[in-house]
Amino acid sequence: MKIAVTGGKGGTGKSTVATSLAVEFANSKKTMLVDADVECPNDYLLLSAKRKKYSNVYQPIPKWDFKKCVKCGKCAFVCKQNAIVFVKDKFPAFVKDVCIGCKACIVACPNNAISETKKQIGTIYTGKNHNIDIITGELKLGELASGEVVASVREKSDEINKKLNSEIMIIDSAAGIGCPVIASLVGTDYIIGVTEPTPSALHDLKRVLYLANHFNIKHGIIINKFDLEKSFCSKIESYAKKNKIPIIGRIPYRKDFVDSTIKMKPVIEINPEYKEIFQNIIKTIKKEIIRI
Repeated sequence: MKIAVTGGKGGTGKSTVATSLAVEFANSKKTMLVDADVECPNDYLLLSAKRKKYSNVYQPIPKWDFKKCVKCGKCAFVCKQNAIVFVKDKFPAFVKDVCIGCKACIVACPNNAISETKKQIGTIYTGKNHNIDIITGELKLGELASGEVVASVREKSDEINKKLNSEIMIIDSAAGIGCPVIASLVGTDYIIGVTEPTPSALHDLKRVLYLANHFNIKHGIIINKFDLEKSFCSKIESYAKKNKIPIIGRIPYRKDFVDSTIKMKPVIEINPEYKEIFQNIIKTIKKEIIRI
């Protein structure tokens, strides 16, 4: 069973929910946690796990054979990222840090002067703590192709899981609705949208759950920090009711979350009150998945 944790807006508590669910699931089932927020991965920190390098992530980039190049500039013309600089009667100059690996230049070259090589754009790590197998992707600083790193993290997590045979896979997505998030959501059995009682969080939740509907994936909502503004929660509940989306949990805000982050311990270990909350969330998820 693959469960994605998302929400659109950053800071709503996605990673806290993902790690807490993983810890609770791991009490009875073999569990894997996949941190797909490759630009800012921190699940291993929240669980105080040591990382070990598993593999690098590469992206294709062009390589020129200037003996064949006729200085036509067609490669630069088709490069939408402006990673190829062309001056008349000069060989093209390539800025590899800007390239996204689309290979349009290779196709456009009339003299087959461009071949394919690669550059490293990220790293995949493994770790374990609290009886949870953790897979983490990390985008190399300055690179742009975070969606490709997420896709590789998903691929490698499935590869690793063939050996581990985990029953539960929790996928913690990045914020937003772009390619990295889409790569986190596709192929999952259930999506949890984590929100908080603010207009911006509800706005972004609606956008990310549009993706869930687009991919026809069953989904539910967790309202985090609900007691900070209970009056606004009614708007979230109205949206959920209108769209027939179950609210699978309401999490109160406590200083325990700050303590959890600082001490790098799951919040359900800091305060047992949260253990029952996440147990109930898991029961609701199981019921929802059975209904699929």
